[in-house]
Amino acid sequence: MTTRVDELHIASLIVHSTPRRVARVGEAVAALAGACVHAASPGGKLVVTIEAADAESMVARIADIHHIDGVLGAALVYQCADSLEAMNQEISDVEA
Repeated sequence: MTTRVDELHIASLIVHSTPRRVARVGEAVAALAGACVHAASPGGKLVVTIEAADAESMVARIADIHHIDGVLGAALVYQCADSLEAMNQEISDVEA
């Protein structure tokens, strides 16, 4: 029997859209579970982060972004996954 470890997956993406649809794409991305749009340019680029409980959910969310009308592509910039316990561990910024 395998014990499930609660995890947190975090990814950042650059989403490219057509310039005239960037506002609508941003709204559609922001409506996805765990997604947040941090910036958008008039030229059609959006900075997005996604949080998910597992790899399958992360892949599904990225696929959802690819299927939004007006999205030309999404490039993964960073991805991190760890246990919730490790992610919630407080790290001191004071050197010992």
